Amino acid sequence: MWSRSVQGLTEKRAMRQLPENIKVLYFASDCVEPYVEIITVKDSKRRLSLCGSEGSEAEEPEYQEEVDDVIPILSDHSQLLEDHHLVRLAAHMPARTQGYPWQLVYSTAVHGSSLKTLYRNMADLDSPALLVVKDVHKKVFGAFVSDPFKISKYCYGTGETFLFSFSPDFQAYRWSGENSYFVSGDLESLRIGGGEGVFGLWLDADLYHGASISCPTFHNAPLSTHEDFIVQDVEVWTVQY
Repeated sequence: MWSRSVQGLTEKRAMRQLPENIKVLYFASDCVEPYVEIITVKDSKRRLSLCGSEGSEAEEPEYQEEVDDVIPILSDHSQLLEDHHLVRLAAHMPARTQGYPWQLVYSTAVHGSSLKTLYRNMADLDSPALLVVKDVHKKVFGAFVSDPFKISKYCYGTGETFLFSFSPDFQAYRWSGENSYFVSGDLESLRIGGGEGVFGLWLDADLYHGASISCPTFHNAPLSTHEDFIVQDVEVWTVQY
């Protein structure tokens, strides 16, 4: 009789109104308070995003909020990147860049159209870079590169490098593993991705003419709607560690 009374009292305690973030898992014994687990709102959303199916529309808002936490913060105004661009790029940025602000180091609107100036502005830097191009057809695309742009006789960079395009929908083209022609450049042109005589993204010395062709490094589609294009604007951003 006594044990039943205690059990009833314990259950009544558990039945009291509990805060929304407390969940009763089980009763350890008749004389012990129930075992509870504190579940924060953020933990709950994280569990949904981890356990749910990748394509579930119902869980997309929770996933979106998780991504928002690592959206690159731009320390300067961008004429090319908007919030929806940053949201899509964030999911492909390496972990070592997350949580750090991005600084504008080169812009055709500010510095003029010169590949030489782009190299000079990055000469003393040692951090990843984000190249963003907008052509005269209003298409936005570019590349994330693991190392700052520089004049080099040989290709440089790592498998973190990738190409991307927002034309018409967002696509990221990661390293295929077929070759290591990530980045190369001289005073005549800047080249990202290559093999078989073509480049994933090519810009001339005046940052006026460009080209983008499917290349072995990334197995990318052309980043613009035209393989050969005229550049309207270029921006280069680097991480501020």
